[in-house]
Amino acid sequence: MWLTSSAPITEAACAPIGGARGLRSMGALKKFPATQDLAPGTARGFGNATDVRAAPGWLAARRPGTFKDGRTRSPGTEHPALMDAMVRAASGWLSARLSWLSKSREVSREASPIAGDAPCMVMSEVNSPDEAQDKGKYHLPVLPAEVAEWMNAKPSDFIIDATLGGGGHSEMFLKAGAEVLGVDRDPEALEHTRARLASYGSRFSTWEGNFSNMLEIPAIKAGRKADGLLLDLGVSSRQLDSAARGFSFMREGPLDMRMGPSSPRTAAELVNQSSEAELTRILFEFGEEPKARRIAAALVKQREVKPFTTTLELASCIEAAVGRQGRIHPATRAFQAIRMAVNEELESLAAALSAVPQVLKPGGRLLVITFHSLEDRLVKRYLRHRSTPLIDEPGWPAPRPNPDFQFQLLARKAIAPGAAEIAANPRSRSSKLRVARLLEKTP
Repeated sequence: MWLTSSAPITEAACAPIGGARGLRSMGALKKFPATQDLAPGTARGFGNATDVRAAPGWLAARRPGTFKDGRTRSPGTEHPALMDAMVRAASGWLSARLSWLSKSREVSREASPIAGDAPCMVMSEVNSPDEAQDKGKYHLPVLPAEVAEWMNAKPSDFIIDATLGGGGHSEMFLKAGAEVLGVDRDPEALEHTRARLASYGSRFSTWEGNFSNMLEIPAIKAGRKADGLLLDLGVSSRQLDSAARGFSFMREGPLDMRMGPSSPRTAAELVNQSSEAELTRILFEFGEEPKARRIAAALVKQREVKPFTTTLELASCIEAAVGRQGRIHPATRAFQAIRMAVNEELESLAAALSAVPQVLKPGGRLLVITFHSLEDRLVKRYLRHRSTPLIDEPGWPAPRPNPDFQFQLLARKAIAPGAAEIAANPRSRSSKLRVARLLEKTP
């Protein structure tokens, strides 16, 4: 995907700085204001059961499957269809709220931003989507040198960039001579990147859909396997910087937060329709918000007077409920939690990881870029379990072969960006890259 999906900008729209702890996930979210340019929780130990579940509700509520179905099935053959709904192309989606965009631009000129934005919000030489378009930058790819090195793309390779975004990583693979398939749920991102990379001809193609549904890609269904797979998680800078997408509590926009039109409900629907208990759970699990109960109660009380429709209405209500201390806006954690629930981010990641062995050819490389601890823990535990040849538990006379042993870790620790990249692109500072190779033979 391009830049820091959920980089550490203090907005909840972006992943929170430092991430969150614990692992949980939520539901999805329906229309999409597309207009410009795309909690806490953690998978429980992979020990014996390797379940991808967490706090009450997370995947367990929607999916009984585990990463370790290998005990009853051949490793890598199970694909929990977490996102069963077929990805729908939204005709007219890109023009759905052009009128809103025009209006929001006028409003944004008049509305003063919420004071006290965190330091990492001031980070880009490109300050608006329009400027980004003028400069030909959808957003900057994160860890470009590291991704190029570990993917090691060659002219004969077929690589899937499962989170295409602006196509920065894809362009690197194309320049190396590889064939690239770009996957994204955001029609805007696909349209932009298809035009930008058109010069590569048939070596670059796209597929619209959630990366959790990779097994639905026609080439994969036909039996083709990839030499490399990249997952760059979170929200793109283009999405974050577009007021009409509704990710930011710093800009007036519709309360949407969907990464693509296939999400069944918007942030406004989630905030206005969820029970107080459910809102508390979402804020606490996905945002690790210590004042989740107080915020949820304030949201329920306010929506009885007037339903929430814009980002600043929601941010103002949260600020009034908990007050402000320091430079970090009090709505930061809440916005992240709502965004993750709307887009089913952890569920989608779990489904994508389960599909990886069926997408990659033996020896193929998996690169995953995360931006907060919820995602990173899920990836780390998945790869740790599946790269362990033997497992042992109390009461066993001896270690036993791990039926899910499928990967070799190419880098035992997460790879972080260097000081030079962080200085040039502050949103990259919370990013982590994990790399593994699918074994050519498994026991």
